[in-house]
Amino acid sequence: METRVAAISIIVEDPESVESLNAILHEAGEYIIGRMGVPYREKNINIIMIAINAPQDVTSEISGKIGRLNGVNVKTSYANIK
Repeated sequence: METRVAAISIIVEDPESVESLNAILHEAGEYIIGRMGVPYREKNINIIMIAINAPQDVTSEISGKIGRLNGVNVKTSYANIK
């Protein structure tokens, strides 16, 4: 199956959603290239960036699950290369 490289940007405003977010990312572990998280204590939020290489429908599914979490915002950007 053809895959695409993407960057998933996540901002977590509700700390109670972190456990569910981590469960989603754990399920997607086989596709994740790397992950970086930055706690922004001054604003009481967490900023997370996920680099992923997966079929586009899988990436969309992951982003959709994350976007349905309370207090979590997500945006996905795709590379032009496949």
